[in-house]
Amino acid sequence: MDQIRIAADSSCDLLTMDGVDFVSVPLTVRTAVEEFRDDAALDVDAMVTTLRGTKGRTFSACPNIADWESAFGESGDVLAFTITSSLSGSCSAALAAKKRCEEQNPSRRIFVVDTLSAGPEIALLIEKSAAELRSGKSFEEVCTAVQQYQRRTHLLFALESMHNLAQNGRISKLAATMAGVLGIRAVGQASEEGTLEMLGKCRGARKTQELLLSEMVRLGYRGGSVRIGHCRNATFALELCTEIRRRFPGAEVKSHPLRGLCSYYAEHGGIMLGFES
Repeated sequence: MDQIRIAADSSCDLLTMDGVDFVSVPLTVRTAVEEFRDDAALDVDAMVTTLRGTKGRTFSACPNIADWESAFGESGDVLAFTITSSLSGSCSAALAAKKRCEEQNPSRRIFVVDTLSAGPEIALLIEKSAAELRSGKSFEEVCTAVQQYQRRTHLLFALESMHNLAQNGRISKLAATMAGVLGIRAVGQASEEGTLEMLGKCRGARKTQELLLSEMVRLGYRGGSVRIGHCRNATFALELCTEIRRRFPGAEVKSHPLRGLCSYYAEHGGIMLGFES
């Protein structure tokens, strides 16, 4: 079987994968004076600390067409995964690169997935595609399996701070300030359209955990794969992992620190939770 490459922008939080040809395409986070490239060299903690003290506008920037062309390489079939197109131009750039590559070599097949999500949910989609490839499935079979699986995956999040969302113009600065002062955690989900949809507000870790778990059940979780990403909040992530395993014995749950792009949006204390129904 010919080698099939998996490429994904860095919103997936994966840098490497065992047993498959995988390429991460960095996004960047920028202030008026600094740029943080979301690659293996990034000091995520230093970035988070800098952004917490930044009063001016901050924003993220997606890979350009040339970045995606380089990731796709000069030959072979490619599965590409991008952050939701409602938050970034990464998908548009990947589609433009796909068109160029296929025009240059009509025998190539490049399948671009607008994940309508970010972080742990994208990781689940990539893990699914890698498992299908390792099992010897054809390119068409893998693409179909990923599309079907995407209908069963979800993303929830809980944010302790919304400073960067306010600086980025996603929410009002008043709403972000009130949340920080009152100790309120905002809980939400990636909607079917790939937008950020707020579900409720909680005060305290216990109530936040209960809301996340109840939303998982509402969305159809009955046990299965869960990926939890956290920004400087390993304790809460571990407690959430433990509670999921207690309620759903046999559930396959893993947690990890978020990388640059996801840490930018989740901020200090933030949690992103991807799971399958």
